[in-house]
Amino acid sequence: MIKNIQAKGDTIDAAIQNALSLLGLADRDDVSIEIIQKPKSGFLGFGREPALVSATYETSPKDTATHFLEGLLIRLGVRASLYAKENPKDKSIDIEIKGDELGAIIGRRGESLDALQYLTSIVANREESDRWHISVDTGNYRAKRAEGLAVQAQKLAQKALKYKRSVALDPMSPQERRIVHATLQNMAGITTYSTGSEPNRRVIIAPESAADAKAAQEGKKPRPQSAQGAGSSQGANRRRRRRRGGGGRPGGEGGSGAVS
Repeated sequence: MIKNIQAKGDTIDAAIQNALSLLGLADRDDVSIEIIQKPKSGFLGFGREPALVSATYETSPKDTATHFLEGLLIRLGVRASLYAKENPKDKSIDIEIKGDELGAIIGRRGESLDALQYLTSIVANREESDRWHISVDTGNYRAKRAEGLAVQAQKLAQKALKYKRSVALDPMSPQERRIVHATLQNMAGITTYSTGSEPNRRVIIAPESAADAKAAQEGKKPRPQSAQGAGSSQGANRRRRRRRGGGGRPGGEGGSGAVS
């Protein structure tokens, strides 16, 4: 994306510095400068005009993302340094936040970090034709969280197999739900599906029986086995009554009440 602004100053150098400040830059070599008007001193203070320059600056999604996130952290009172890596091939930008005592920007289960990532992604992609994937991390939190989720998912899957019943996880972000699904996708006898609405959508880990597989497709719980057994027993009783005369009433019409 190309930015172009005009700035004024008492001198040409002052006008250029004002332009750099407006762009949030410090190095004059980062911009292309065009002098539109040289300063005029005038006569006895009359007819005096400032210098006017035009500054052109080509920004990348990485620059936009880092400048926005840096300003946001300053407003939040967080002292940190940003290190960004851009991969044009797969349209991704990884931003690492480094500093001391950054637990506040991670938040409960990474909720604050996810919010920072979401806002940065919106700003970085606002004027881009191709969407870039933005990842914001600190202290390798996301890798540690993914590892912990994988271990938890495997333990709960073993529990679901042992007790032959579904297990519900706590609500998670879409990214974390994908980690659970990917971890268990090849585990024999286990199926996973998501249920609920954001932000309370959660993963269900269930035994892969016929009833549970159908429930997974429909997003419903399978009908309890006891209810099915009760239905079968009631059907058998009705069939036995039909074989009796008069619907099973002793002395009724069409029979003596004995089984023929």
